[in-house]
Amino acid sequence: MADFDDILEELKQKRDELRVQMHLASKDAQDEWEELEGKMKEFSQRAQLERTGEDVGDALGSLGHEIKLGYQRLRDAIKSD
Repeated sequence: MADFDDILEELKQKRDELRVQMHLASKDAQDEWEELEGKMKEFSQRAQLERTGEDVGDALGSLGHEIKLGYQRLRDAIKSD
C-alpha cells in the first residue's frame, strides 16, 4: 500500500500545482483537466481498496501512470500557451 500512497501524494502535488494555472489554460487543456479529475477520483478510491488483490493493484498502477502523464502533458501545454 505504501507504493500507492507515494504515487497518490505525488499526483496530488502535481494536481495542486496545475490547478493554480488552469485558469490561464486553453479550452483543450481545461477539457483534459476535467478528464484527469475523474481519473484522479477513481485512483483515490481504488487506492483505498488496493488491499483486495494483485489485479486491482496492477490496474491501479497503470491508472496512476496515466494520470501522471496527463498532468505532465497539461503542464507542458500550459507553458507553451
